[in-house]
Amino acid sequence: MANVHRGDISTHPDVSEMRARYARMLGGRDVALVDGPVFLLGLYCAASPWIVHYTASQPALMTHNLIMGIAIGLLALGFSRAPERMYGLSWAMCAMGIWLIIAPWIVGSGPDQGVIINNVVIGALALVLGLVCAGTAARSTPAPRP
Repeated sequence: MANVHRGDISTHPDVSEMRARYARMLGGRDVALVDGPVFLLGLYCAASPWIVHYTASQPALMTHNLIMGIAIGLLALGFSRAPERMYGLSWAMCAMGIWLIIAPWIVGSGPDQGVIINNVVIGALALVLGLVCAGTAARSTPAPRP
């Protein structure tokens, strides 16, 4: 029968290999807690025209927010699924946040205060979450050795 270790795992013969594998699996991810809020932000952005009730008064902005929300949600799923490849796109989320802030005046036609506040809040949150993701990705990426 195999030698079964119970209790403290530090005496396990493969502990260094298990730690290395766990570190590789996480891929240096320090912002795993940001993935969920990014996904929820994308979900809210996509649903916001119906929540704030501007589907009839701003049809172009409704379509815009639906597409942007889906894009943010897909970024969040990518951050969760393949973080080592996707966190480089954190800057794209920052750009999307800035675009969401100015979109009511460019895409919309005479937006009211509720529509403007909605998009500014969504855009500011996307910008902040994108900066957090980008900062953490930059910090966790090892510097090239000479």
